[in-house]
Amino acid sequence: MAATAAEAAWQPQEGGFKEICGLLEQQISPSSDKSQIWQQLQHYSQFPDFNNYLAFILARAEGKPVEVRQAAGLLLKNNLKTAFKSMPLTNQEYIKAELLPCLGAADRQIRSTSGTIISVIVELGGVLGWPELLHTLVKCLDSNDLTHMEGAMDALSKICEDIPQVLDVESPGSSERPIDIFIPRLFQLFQSPHASLRKLALGSVNQYILLMPPVLYMSMDTYLQGLFVLANDPSSEVRKLVCSAFVQLIEVRPSFLEPHLHNVIEYMLQVNKDPDDEVSLEACEFWSAYCEAPLPPDNLRAFLPRLIPLLLSNMAYAYDDESLLDAEEDGSLPDRDQDLKPHFHSSRFHGSDDAEDDDDDIVNIWNLRKCSAAALDMISNVFGDEILPTLMPFVQSKLSASDDSSWKEREAAVLALGAIAEGCINGLYPHLSEIVAFLIPLLDDKFPLIRSISCWTLSRFSKFIVQGVGHRVGHEHFEKVLTGLLRRILDDNKRVQEAACSAFAILEEEAADVLSPRLEIILQHLMSAFGKYQRRNLRIVYDAIGTLADAVGEELNQPKYLEILMPPLIAKWQQLSNSDKDLFPLLECFTSIAQALGSGFSQFAQPVFQRCLDIIQSQQLAKVDPVSAGVQFDKEFVVCSLDLLSGLTEGLGSGIESLVSQSNLRDLLLQCCLDDGSDIRQSAFALLGDLARVCPVHLHPRLPEFLDVAAKQLNTTKLKETISVANNACWAIGELAIKVNQEISPVVMTVISSLVPILQHAEGLNKSLIENSAITLGRLASVCPELVSPHMEHFMQSWCIALAMIRDDIEKEDAFRGLCAMVKANPSGALSSLVFLCRAIASWHEIRNEELHNEVSQVLLGYKQMLKNGAWEQCMLALEPPVKERLSKYKV
Repeated sequence: MAATAAEAAWQPQEGGFKEICGLLEQQISPSSDKSQIWQQLQHYSQFPDFNNYLAFILARAEGKPVEVRQAAGLLLKNNLKTAFKSMPLTNQEYIKAELLPCLGAADRQIRSTSGTIISVIVELGGVLGWPELLHTLVKCLDSNDLTHMEGAMDALSKICEDIPQVLDVESPGSSERPIDIFIPRLFQLFQSPHASLRKLALGSVNQYILLMPPVLYMSMDTYLQGLFVLANDPSSEVRKLVCSAFVQLIEVRPSFLEPHLHNVIEYMLQVNKDPDDEVSLEACEFWSAYCEAPLPPDNLRAFLPRLIPLLLSNMAYAYDDESLLDAEEDGSLPDRDQDLKPHFHSSRFHGSDDAEDDDDDIVNIWNLRKCSAAALDMISNVFGDEILPTLMPFVQSKLSASDDSSWKEREAAVLALGAIAEGCINGLYPHLSEIVAFLIPLLDDKFPLIRSISCWTLSRFSKFIVQGVGHRVGHEHFEKVLTGLLRRILDDNKRVQEAACSAFAILEEEAADVLSPRLEIILQHLMSAFGKYQRRNLRIVYDAIGTLADAVGEELNQPKYLEILMPPLIAKWQQLSNSDKDLFPLLECFTSIAQALGSGFSQFAQPVFQRCLDIIQSQQLAKVDPVSAGVQFDKEFVVCSLDLLSGLTEGLGSGIESLVSQSNLRDLLLQCCLDDGSDIRQSAFALLGDLARVCPVHLHPRLPEFLDVAAKQLNTTKLKETISVANNACWAIGELAIKVNQEISPVVMTVISSLVPILQHAEGLNKSLIENSAITLGRLASVCPELVSPHMEHFMQSWCIALAMIRDDIEKEDAFRGLCAMVKANPSGALSSLVFLCRAIASWHEIRNEELHNEVSQVLLGYKQMLKNGAWEQCMLALEPPVKERLSKYKV
């Protein structure tokens, strides 16, 4: 390729070239002092043309080892990420010009490294400013020279994978997009005799399924034909990409596959048995994706008699499954640090939560077994009981095989029962008693993985097991499951301990106060486990203890229970340092216990309260100066401590006042409300609202600052990203309003002006924020009606729609007091929204507060008297019959 002006302008100096090559040689030598070399490289990177040298070494240092040239390329890539945009244009052009010929380099490593650097430059500067790149890629792809074609495909596939959108942009002054040039060429490469090109070409096109540029949309038939041609490709990597394409198409564009569904399903059944595990796993993803797609189930129904046995056989453990090795692990062996999964604490949230439950899978590596079980679960939810006649004979025959060699089939059959527990519950219902009776002995099976899967499957039926407590057989089953799981919690095998503890936590949630008579034996087992478990499973015990406290509440507040429960927890609490991450689950566990025990926790409260403050304080210092704090900053410590303080406040009520009054909590809390981390702010505003309820007097000295920062959370362009923070801040403002009354007035209009847009554009925001906004608006109106009522007509309609969706409770009463106060101050403000006002009033099942009931009646009566000449009747005609019927109790 012709030398450009940029190349002619810059030439390396022999000395600099040798020194940098020498350094790179040292860098790749295993025995070298890495930190010293790194410092020298940093020194060189001060020179403006250092990156030119690296590009020159990669592209032209033919006499040097490939490893040195590759090291120069990788260093160049990392440098460009930060330096490219600020680099002189001549240097940019030089580097670009040196890279392009490397696409045809004889050595594959040089081609691949250059492709990586090219994709980084494209990510930083796009392709439209680099026409030579597109020209070179096309030229290489059309060259019929394998080396050039592979080099170009390597770079193109990296661009498609990392930044597909840059090729889907119209060139200035033309309606053509770069992707229009490449898609037809990629389709041609589907037929290449070289597997490497077929793989890269198909992988690149697959990246555009989600973006669906017009060129792909228009040539969908060609694409699908290409997929069918590649369907039985000798390369397993290509077959995996074919499966991946069908999975993505069914998720994103099911209508394209609809005419071909019969063939696609037939193919997926075949590759679901592929000898290559990765291909069969990718194929198996198709079934769950199909069940979630807006397609008629009928297309799949005919294939179920073949699909279900296939899924079931794939649910057995593979001989090389990592879990088989883990399953042998002795419970007395300490966990290594890498065995501990990172801990994720979700910040406290006030309101009706929209969050999904965590998936109740018990181990985390995704494989064909898990994927098949997930698919069976989805299929059972779509087809329900109609799969049972196909599935159950297989399950029964696998369960009846009792010899040791068939334990994996037995285990898979138990897994299958758990997988269909939700979708087929109606058909299983008459047999559930037998199923549970069958599973209970398996809790004592000699194979640990059968013991662990039996725990999980029983937990999937826990709702039924708890419902049956009322009659004799059901009561016996409940007792046996409870004692069976407690036995397994003390199993010597770590996997069984984990499964049993997780299953028990699920049973606790369902059983709630049914557990009360059995509290002593449950606590004895959980605290024995607490003494026996290694670090990883300890976290699950904490969860089970916390869930137990949530389930039985103040029933736990009895000396005989506290004597079993608290000493081991307090000993652990004293043993862990303030920077030990094992403290997180313990803080969460204490939060549940404090809420459950209520005032009963006061004997333990002082040291817990003080420690939370110490942790927050040392973390706030660590954020600015980790050296003098002696710890690295980790926001989880702050979030867990704030949430435990909220739990204490909720549990102790006004009993927390003496602790708050003698502490610096107020100032620490304000700092947390101002933190740049949204999880910290979310928990801080939850605590602010909790404190406002029980001891607002201690917030008083800094009230204007608290109100100001809370109001700012509602008025942000990033509301959707920090919706939980806004939700808690909104709730806290409302709690403060009803406690400090007129003192809230300076922020009332600021807050109202943020709440009204939330109510007016409610779609797409979460339910809880809408409810809290409606309640807080009402609370502000009840405290300052003279400020809010002049603006009523702007928000009355959307406010009433939100009020109508809130369930009856004390917060709704507050909101309606505000509504009555506003109408009294400005009756004409609600006239245009009267129908919506009536619907909001009719949303009450019953207003228990007599005074409020009378006020609401007065509002309706006032409007009835105010509206003359048939206008009231006209309004009534616009209401639905059930609404009118509910209004009749207000004597209108």
